Amino acid sequence: MIEVRPGGRRRIDRVLGPGYLSDLGELTLSVLRERRDEAAQEETDLSYLRRLLHARIDIVRAEQERRSSGGESSVVERLAAILADNAIGPATGSGRHQRLEPSRAGEHRRFAEALIGDTDLSDVSTLSDEKLVNALNRYADEEVSVSSYRREVQSVMDTINAEIATRYRKGTASVDDLLDTERGGSG
Repeated sequence: MIEVRPGGRRRIDRVLGPGYLSDLGELTLSVLRERRDEAAQEETDLSYLRRLLHARIDIVRAEQERRSSGGESSVVERLAAILADNAIGPATGSGRHQRLEPSRAGEHRRFAEALIGDTDLSDVSTLSDEKLVNALNRYADEEVSVSSYRREVQSVMDTINAEIATRYRKGTASVDDLLDTERGGSG
């Protein structure tokens, strides 16, 4: 399970740390934007990990369904359809447009694989029903944890964005300064 360690050095520890949102009104606009961007990168990484977990959950469920219905085609033969079914279904989370790429994709893949160290999802047909249930439960529990942290990170982003919006509304920040900064000016 992912844990947030107060005072830890990882990005999630900083973003969800107790002081990250303290005294936002005292921070410069550039520091606010840096914090928002850092939180956005963490949200992107958590979203990626969540998608990895969903794919594994879908694979295990497909194998369980195949067994219960007496289906003959293997999960491998149906893999593209299994993964596509979830991708084209209705959105169920608090999705946001992702303009960033995951920064720790390899680390997240290893984490997802390590959840079930003795379960080889490359051939789920060889697993016992009990191992499939255990795998599904571990992946589902982790997905709940990741989703919870993701919502917390999104809340941090929303709080910072609200502070930035307040500054624009009050006139203490200007679009001209933002454009100058984006163009590489000194703003």
